[in-house]
Amino acid sequence: MHGRTPTPWWLPVPAVVGGLFVVVPVLAMVGRVDWSSFVALVTAPASLTALGLSLGTAAAATGIALVLGLPLAVLFSRVRSRWVGVARALVLLPLVLPPVVGGLALLAAFGRIGPVGGFLADHGIRIAFTTVAVVMAQTFVAMPFLVSAVEGSLRVGGDRLERVAATLGASPTRVLFTVTIPRALPGIASGVVLCFARALGEFGATLTFAGSLQGVTRTLPLEIYLQREIDPDTAVALALVLVVVAVVVIGATSIRGARTASA
Repeated sequence: MHGRTPTPWWLPVPAVVGGLFVVVPVLAMVGRVDWSSFVALVTAPASLTALGLSLGTAAAATGIALVLGLPLAVLFSRVRSRWVGVARALVLLPLVLPPVVGGLALLAAFGRIGPVGGFLADHGIRIAFTTVAVVMAQTFVAMPFLVSAVEGSLRVGGDRLERVAATLGASPTRVLFTVTIPRALPGIASGVVLCFARALGEFGATLTFAGSLQGVTRTLPLEIYLQREIDPDTAVALALVLVVVAVVVIGATSIRGARTASA
């Protein structure tokens, strides 16, 4: 029989204050929604275009982050080296950088006068201020979330089964696809969800590197920022859409985490 874990009697007080600090502003925003015109506001052509662009680019960014981030997470969790530690710090840097700084970094590298962007421009390829730039900006800021989640899952699981599989003659590639990745699936799923949510809500790096061109680079967060000045009701309605998406994402992650913990 499992007993309840003891907690200090005073702990609920700061916990409730902390919860209210987050919940009250969200509820206040919900209270400002003009429900009589909510559907019309969120289904306006500009709103639907921004939402569709956000969903499409966030999905693309998540796919790229999975392809590139999963190998990084495996290396970070399995390879012991000082240089791997340095690489890990650099890859996770966007977690603490202001997004606008990330946008400036992308612009410096892939802009028209950047080392990579300049080379591509000489061959007729432009990246900055295009839809591709939106995907790159979202990938830049969101991929560290996936890497961190998957790496944590791999570290907790350990590598004992992988070493056993290797001693039985399995090649490193076979061990990766039959042991490592299947064991990390809960972490991968959580990382993908968090990555998608972060990409969907990306603002600063996108605005700096891709600009705000309707139908091309103006994602939903950028549309919300624009509407905040000219139509606050639309801005609040669109913000609520993002809140609902965030709640669904966090709920899905929490449910999966609870199931994994109880398994």
